[in-house]
Amino acid sequence: MNKTELIDAIAKKAEISKKDAEKALKAFTETVTAQLKKGDKVTLVGFGTFEVVKRAARKGINPRTKESIKIKASKAPKFKAGKALKDAIN
Repeated sequence: MNKTELIDAIAKKAEISKKDAEKALKAFTETVTAQLKKGDKVTLVGFGTFEVVKRAARKGINPRTKESIKIKASKAPKFKAGKALKDAIN
């Protein structure tokens, strides 16, 4: 499912216009992004948790040249599914 299909599904399920569904989805993604940038978690009980994890600097190997390289420390977004979501899928 791509973004357009998701907007269509939200509009149909919530019985709202596609324009309103698009606004709601955009507001959700912008809000989650802003909170993650601040270092906060976003928890939707039963659905899951969005959070930022820190990756330490490490050594790697360039597969093309087999040369050792340094990989910088970084931050990455992470989503952990909640129990209700896991149960719904299984």
